[in-house]
Amino acid sequence: MQLLMTLSLLVNVGVLLPVCIGLFADADWAQASFGQASPARSILLSVYLAIGAVSAMLLVFRDPKLVAALLLVQVIYKLSTPLTVGTLGNPVVVSNLLIAALHTVTLVVIWRSVS
Repeated sequence: MQLLMTLSLLVNVGVLLPVCIGLFADADWAQASFGQASPARSILLSVYLAIGAVSAMLLVFRDPKLVAALLLVQVIYKLSTPLTVGTLGNPVVVSNLLIAALHTVTLVVIWRSVS
């Protein structure tokens, strides 16, 4: 369980750090993947910063129930992105689905160990 929790949290931090930097800097690849700078994109940046900060905190102060809560919210929003974006062709949608698969496995392992 500890290994998968660590892996999921590290993936969050490892993916979100460059994404947040790219969104903040308005990098070309961020524009291509997330659209032009806008209030909506800034709100998404805030959400990503929160997920990244909580993930980093949970790498230090581990609590399987808190990790599960964070990952469950992520799985729900990540699985909904193909519906809300309307395509599987967007690289953010694809990465969301791949990360959701990892987080789902982690959630199942946490659930089995705490129940």
